[in-house]
Amino acid sequence: MNKKTLTRDFTQGSIFRQLLYFSLPFMASNALQVLYSTIDMIIVGEYVGTPGLSAVSQSSQIINFAAMVCLGFSNAGQVLISQALGAGKKKEMNDIIGTLFGFVAALALVISAVILCSRTLILDLIRIPTESYDMAMDYLLICGGGLIFTAGYNMVSAVLRGMGDAKRPFLFIGIASLVNLVLDIVFTGFWGWGVAGAAWATIIGQAVSFIFSLVFLFRRKEAFGFDFKKESFMPTSKYVGMIVSLGTPMAIQSGCINLSMLFVNAMINGVGVVASATFGVGVRIDDIINKISQGIQYAAMPMISQNIGASNQKRAQKVVYAAWVYSAAFTVFSLFLYLCFGKELFMIFSDDPLVHEMSDSFIGAILWMFPAFAIMRGSGAFIQGIGHAKFSMILAILDGVVLRIGLSWLFGIGLKLGFFGFLLGYGLAPYGFSVPSLIYFLSGKWKKRKTLAEAL
Repeated sequence: MNKKTLTRDFTQGSIFRQLLYFSLPFMASNALQVLYSTIDMIIVGEYVGTPGLSAVSQSSQIINFAAMVCLGFSNAGQVLISQALGAGKKKEMNDIIGTLFGFVAALALVISAVILCSRTLILDLIRIPTESYDMAMDYLLICGGGLIFTAGYNMVSAVLRGMGDAKRPFLFIGIASLVNLVLDIVFTGFWGWGVAGAAWATIIGQAVSFIFSLVFLFRRKEAFGFDFKKESFMPTSKYVGMIVSLGTPMAIQSGCINLSMLFVNAMINGVGVVASATFGVGVRIDDIINKISQGIQYAAMPMISQNIGASNQKRAQKVVYAAWVYSAAFTVFSLFLYLCFGKELFMIFSDDPLVHEMSDSFIGAILWMFPAFAIMRGSGAFIQGIGHAKFSMILAILDGVVLRIGLSWLFGIGLKLGFFGFLLGYGLAPYGFSVPSLIYFLSGKWKKRKTLAEAL
């Protein structure tokens, strides 16, 4: 890390050591970010019960869908910043950052308004169980209204990732997690606000984190590389076009996975409130494991982008190999954890014996997902790092829409496997992304693509 800036040069040095040290803060940051909703569910499960668990798990999927759409455009900005750094075009960074800030903030406000205006329709479409409906509505109203803070934190973190800074995002999310934990206990536990208390704790924590990050970066604006002048927040047409062109496929990619979750949720909700709660708890546990391993992908992506921007293709390839080594090791650990302590993990979230009994079906089906994610940590980071957003979008649609929804319906309804079948389809779907992305990377066809840095 350059002491005078927040940037880091990944075009030289040991790749394995750089990726390890760069990944660890992201893995910790992702774990803390998942801790938001995990704390919500543990406390809600303790004080509200199974209907509350169902409400939080279902409504949070809607918020996650909206946040991931915004994150798609933030990740586009991250790729532009990384390739600009690799190409030595630091002067362009101020315009890119300012354009990204203004664009994502406006987008978050629009999506927030859509959620608030169509909240009843949304909950009806995903077939929220009657016992959970009112609580899910409270969560959706509060977190949907505060989407600007969720998008804001993700935007700042994406910019810093693009610059090679992993420590500050960890600091910001740590603050949010601490505030969320304290307020969750007070609002939901002591004051008895139920699911609404968990929602307020989440959104206040994110607001504190976002505001703190802006103040922190403003005081270090020279090192950050953005002047924070009013006119700098006005989007520049050139970079709006690049962010939209690159970010739209990324947003569709991010949204597709969460959109498919809503459809799978709707099918599982038809089985009953226990199945809904079991799926919600299982997805939360799975999310913790996957988000931690996603830190490897988050670290690999700017490393690849910088080296592509610097026209160092061989070094970019080596980053992918290193990502595969680390993700494979983490996958083995995750499989061990699930196989040996799977039911105990469910017991942390719920004391309902019916949920514990149904957890075996979840574990038996979801384990099929892990090898696919191990591949994606390297090949997925590569496709995004080189800026091939359209191909990434196609794979995400194949994974998130065609296979995740299609296979869940096939196994669950078509073959009448019920709850287990829905989950098996959900677990097999990621191979629709991992296998084609692996083939594309190994084929070497990407070497003929022009870099984004050439257009900056």
